[in-house]
Parts: sequence; structure tokens; C-alpha cells
Amino acid sequence: QVQLVESGGGSVQAGGSLRLSCAASGYTLRTYCMGWFRQAPEKEREGVAAAYTIGGRTYYADSVKGRFTISQDNVKNTLYLQMDSLKPEDTAMYYCAATPSTMTCYLGSWSLRHKYNYWGQGTQVTVSS
Repeated sequence: QVQLVESGGGSVQAGGSLRLSCAASGYTLRTYCMGWFRQAPEKEREGVAAAYTIGGRTYYADSVKGRFTISQDNVKNTLYLQMDSLKPEDTAMYYCAATPSTMTCYLGSWSLRHKYNYWGQGTQVTVSS
């Protein structure tokens, strides 16, 4: 059974950093297309970043390019999102997601939430100005 458990959220001031973790179990993380999404109050859930390790591909939303970095530890089977230069508009619940359909990461559809089969419970990130 595939399970995703996020951690690492918290409250920081603008300009600060956080690293989110997503521990995966029930499958080998590097064989899946993995994504990070976020949802702010009264807003749609949006794609932040995605990665497919075997294919050597990473993707980022324009709003986070140059500030966020997606990575994974294949030994720990854990996905990370390093978030630097945080802004108040980054405040949201952050979710990791997974799909065995690796074409999701190839066809430009990595940011479409309905493409992902498995979701974590989320971790809250709050950035104050």
C-alpha cells in the first residue's frame, strides 16, 4: 500500500528557509513521477514542483523558480522540497503526491493534480512579513 507522509512545515519570517520531507512507503519513489502541491485558503491546489529521478527531470512553477529545489534520497525513499527566500504568498498547506505514470512528468502535465494517484496529508507552511 502506497503511503506518503509529509513533515517539515512551520512558521518562518519572509526571507527564511524550510525543508519539507515526504517519506514514501509501499513503492520505490524514484520510479514514480513525484510532485509537490500547495493550497492556500480559498484557492485552488497548485503544482509547485515535480521530479522523475530515472528520467532526470525536474519541473517548477514560475512562482518558485530559483527559490525552491526538489530532490530525493533514494536510500531513504524520501522526497524533499528545499524552500529558500520564502515570501508571505508561499503560505499554504503543502502536499506531496505520486503517480506511477511517469509520462505525467514528461508531457507537461506534472502540475495537474488529477494526474496523481496518491497524496499525503499535508504540512502547513506559514510565512510572515
